Amino acid sequence: MKNLLALFSLLCFSFFPISFSKCNISDHGLLSLAFHQVLNFHPIPCQPIHNITLPSRNLTGSVSWTVLGNLSSLHFVDLSNNSLQGSIPTQFWSVPSLEHVNLARNRLGGALRLGPVRRGRSSLKYLYLSQNRFTSVVNISHLNALEVLDISSNKIGLVPVGLNNLTKLVHLDLSHNSMHGHVPQDLPPFTGLRFLNISYNNFSGEVTVSIQKKFGKSAFIKAGNIKFLNSSSVNGTTSKNSTSQKPREHKRTLLLAILIPISAIIILSLFLCTLCMINKTRIKKKHHKANEQAVKDAIALAIEDTETSWVAEAKWTAPVVMIEKPLMQLTFAELAVAASGFGRESQLAERGGRSGPAYRAVLPGDLHVVIRVVESAHDMPEQEAIAAFRNLGQLRHPNILPLLGYCISGREKLLIYEYMERGDLHRWLHELPAGTPNTDEWDDDTWEVAGDWPSRHRIALGIARGLAFLHQGWAGSGKPVTHGHLVLTNILLGDDLEPRIADIGPLDNAGTPEGDVYQFGVVLFELMTGRNGWDESSVNWLRGQVKEGKELDLLDDRILIEGVEPDWQRQMVGCLHVGYLCTAQSPEKRPTMQQVVGLVKDLQPVSATSSVPS
Repeated sequence: MKNLLALFSLLCFSFFPISFSKCNISDHGLLSLAFHQVLNFHPIPCQPIHNITLPSRNLTGSVSWTVLGNLSSLHFVDLSNNSLQGSIPTQFWSVPSLEHVNLARNRLGGALRLGPVRRGRSSLKYLYLSQNRFTSVVNISHLNALEVLDISSNKIGLVPVGLNNLTKLVHLDLSHNSMHGHVPQDLPPFTGLRFLNISYNNFSGEVTVSIQKKFGKSAFIKAGNIKFLNSSSVNGTTSKNSTSQKPREHKRTLLLAILIPISAIIILSLFLCTLCMINKTRIKKKHHKANEQAVKDAIALAIEDTETSWVAEAKWTAPVVMIEKPLMQLTFAELAVAASGFGRESQLAERGGRSGPAYRAVLPGDLHVVIRVVESAHDMPEQEAIAAFRNLGQLRHPNILPLLGYCISGREKLLIYEYMERGDLHRWLHELPAGTPNTDEWDDDTWEVAGDWPSRHRIALGIARGLAFLHQGWAGSGKPVTHGHLVLTNILLGDDLEPRIADIGPLDNAGTPEGDVYQFGVVLFELMTGRNGWDESSVNWLRGQVKEGKELDLLDDRILIEGVEPDWQRQMVGCLHVGYLCTAQSPEKRPTMQQVVGLVKDLQPVSATSSVPS
């Protein structure tokens, strides 16, 4: 009997690629949600999840890595040799128990941001990301336990900053990138490494012949401009001989140095200056060639992707006007390089409200931005577009996403905004499983994503303040600015959960202030109920429920848990009433946004008083 049970257990763990120890509904829901956009994924009904092993399963689509990062027991992930797309946000790497990740041979791309770990140090030891489309690696120094790193065959342009601090690394493969860096300063200590491959890159610097022998010549094939020195020249045997000179020989040398004619010193100085100028010219030419190659690569990516072939036809020398950092000198070509040719791997969204697609990029100074194509301005005259963008650049408020800069490249008009790590309000509100959670199995970070009432109130009040600011008129002009398309995907969240309203349309200024008030009321309904997909009929249905006094049945179950503050239900019901006023069928019966700010502020939870600005 025991043998039969052992055989059954072995078969179970052989056929099920996701390991578990006991049934856990919360983890099951998170896993299903993380892979809900991935084709050919079949969930397993029992967790908590320690291992996810799905290599070569023909998985296609985008994983919700933020949700996957809430699996607090996750230890081992192998999704290699599939067709997964998109970028990986910081939150995924914050799982403290994660030790082994293999995502090699996929179509993942963009900037790889490796953020700090929740409650402690990183446990990640093995990271395989070869044969993807990553363009940069940020904050790698957080992975201080890393032993194996393989980021070969990507599109990484610079050696990751902080790589030299990974003292536990024994296996490092950076080959087949377009990586610029300096050897050995930018690499981990050679003494601890057992395997190294930096071939097919653009490194410069010097290493000893003994180091070349240790790792083999294949580790340095076409690695750039690297010189191989004899150990004696590095260790300085001549200096050793010089220390054995007698005192009188030192006196002789000193005397000769004093007797050198002043003219010889001047000639030597001129010679050194000439060498410096030649060296600077060479470095400048080298950087220029590197930039030219990066631009060519971006053009090639754009031509390869038929949906972004417009990039190759744009005016590549067009200047970028930076409002926040006016001293930053950039061109459209450099924007294209930073956004990987505006290809799919850097694309955040196909459309965002009334605008065109949006792309993530990293500008000089590690400035993470979103570049949005304004398709509605294609046929707008250049001077008219400049005036509209400058007006938009004057909108400055804590709850308005600021415009950092813009670029007009022929027909193409692009706006540059700050990148918000938390993403939009729709993702924040709807990514976790619906229904009443088992709060015993949630940690603080899970709560932060799900959103309690003080967090939702803070968001609602911030949105109201941002709209009220727009309606009062920007820059003292007295002319109201209307949004016209206020939905959750156009509301971005900062690290402090302060909302920033995006996609403000200065080119058409569509809509009316009363229309904005109505849309804000719908946003309130969605925040309070947690329901998705609103239209006129669903709004009218909810208004009818409020009118009949059934507000408590409408509230989101995720914030109606045992132990909730006694006044929270009353305040949430009050928020539904504010939404009811805002969605009145007659526009003249709706309150102004300034009045709405006062109504929402009066519903402020006591526990959130200290964190919500006045």
